[in-house]
Amino acid sequence: MQPFVAGEDGDEGGGNDLGRSVIEALRQFGSPSVPEPRGRIFTVTIIGQIEGHVQLPPQNKTTKYEHLLPQFVAAEQNPQIEGILILLNTVGGDVEAGLAIAEMVASCGKPSVALVLGGGHSIGVPIAVAANYSFIAETATMTIHPIRLNGLIIGVPQTFEYIEKMHERIVRFVTRHSRISPEKFKELMFKTGELTTDVGTNLSGPEAVEVGLIDAVGGLKDALAKLDELIRQRKGGQERQSEGGEGGAKGVTNS
Repeated sequence: MQPFVAGEDGDEGGGNDLGRSVIEALRQFGSPSVPEPRGRIFTVTIIGQIEGHVQLPPQNKTTKYEHLLPQFVAAEQNPQIEGILILLNTVGGDVEAGLAIAEMVASCGKPSVALVLGGGHSIGVPIAVAANYSFIAETATMTIHPIRLNGLIIGVPQTFEYIEKMHERIVRFVTRHSRISPEKFKELMFKTGELTTDVGTNLSGPEAVEVGLIDAVGGLKDALAKLDELIRQRKGGQERQSEGGEGGAKGVTNS
């Protein structure tokens, strides 16, 4: 990012324009400069609590979903970006915001690899499994539990039906993007006796792989190596499609 300076020969127009752009970037992205993907790997960090439609207190470490969504679009459209690396250390957060991020990851056309460091709890689970391949550090954990509601809750059947539908959305997404079965995931979600103040299950890195939630135990080196492999496979597939298309065109011409 360029420093804030006045224009040459006393002309402050350049400095004022730069100042306005810095303020706008802070307002839109929470950063003094809009992140521009550089190199062939675009890295996304999801840390702290995932913030949704309600702003959290300033002392909370948060990941704002409105900051991430445009970055995924920029990475998808940038021809220099060949793969996406997602680093997670999150306690969860807003359900719909987390699912929005997970859907963006899953719908990217470029190869993606997720690496869970520390923790990938609650709504961080769908984000972790949304990538084409997922790793978890041996010391990391993942907590699976039912949806929690904050604030005033109206005790009517419609409330419980809404919660049940939210559960089904999460279960469908996780089981569609991982090797765990819906029955096993629900068993872990509603397990009693393991969490002291809640219902659910806390899985260590190897346990998350064992139940089919995460693909492998590994670290940064493993994640980058797998991403390189997926990028090579994608390039190879595109080259074969290109060669096949040229061959088909020639066949039509010769006939």
